[in-house]
Amino acid sequence: MASTRREVVALIDQGAIPPEQVARAIQVSGLHPSPRAWAVFIDLLLLWLGGLALAFAVLFFIAYNWAEMGRWLRFGVVQAAMVLAVAIAIWPKTRPMVSRVALTSATLLVGVLLALFGQVYQTGADPWQLFFSWALLSLPWVWVARFELLWVLWLGLMNLAIGLYFHTWGGPFGVLTSSDAALWGLFLLNTLALAAWEWGARYRGWPRQWAVRLLAVGGGVPITLLMMTLIVDTGLVGSPVLAIYPFWLAALYGVYRYGWPELFMIAGGCVSLITVTTLLLARVLLWEGDWQEGSLMLISIAVLAMGAGAVVWLKRLHRELAQ
Repeated sequence: MASTRREVVALIDQGAIPPEQVARAIQVSGLHPSPRAWAVFIDLLLLWLGGLALAFAVLFFIAYNWAEMGRWLRFGVVQAAMVLAVAIAIWPKTRPMVSRVALTSATLLVGVLLALFGQVYQTGADPWQLFFSWALLSLPWVWVARFELLWVLWLGLMNLAIGLYFHTWGGPFGVLTSSDAALWGLFLLNTLALAAWEWGARYRGWPRQWAVRLLAVGGGVPITLLMMTLIVDTGLVGSPVLAIYPFWLAALYGVYRYGWPELFMIAGGCVSLITVTTLLLARVLLWEGDWQEGSLMLISIAVLAMGAGAVVWLKRLHRELAQ
């Protein structure tokens, strides 16, 4: 669908399709969903909403009736719901999408079971241990399902576990602060996951769609924040991020300009570079220099110029990629 949309847009931009025939071309290309496509979408939407609602209903049922239920009844309700979800997933006559919904519900119920265990027995475990155990125990189901939503959910649990771990214990050997260590951990995890996903999409037929974009954001935001923290705290003095950030930008452009053309990724790199450059200008003009009203005007002009330049360049790049 995305490829068809790009081709139609390119033909319209080149004038190959007359303006009076644009509506007809869109209809023939199938960009507008048919009544059957809407019916399939609504069916899938209700299926997912129903599966997720049943999983969360178990949590809310136990929470509401906490005082009236014994510990064994609480565990029994959660485990019975989990066994039922797994049974539906492995039943031979189950449709693939229903099986994925069931495994997603079972994965959520693992978290409910761990939270219930910690609440009943008051283990005193750190929060990061809950999310790490959740990810570890649900990994076999995620691997069997081979479903991008479950993989993203699993990576989200790992991101939470890493962030909470460094927030609790700080950086390794005291070299990094807790916030820097957490950002480095998130950057490495999501960047490696993005590289693995792109490899799987190229050689194993994994779906790319929205998952790779989400992983790219998960890796781009931490490295941008690390660069911004360096500018604010030390003013670009001795840090590995000084070498890694330009390399990341160059790799992002090289891969998604020539390897797997993806305008979203390049646009994200532009946003990151504009943000870092703007903060660097603010430090030079406002913190290290004499503060003047004209400095704010200069920064505003620089932001407008960089934004306009990025938009013009991205539009030109879009036309090149659409050809």
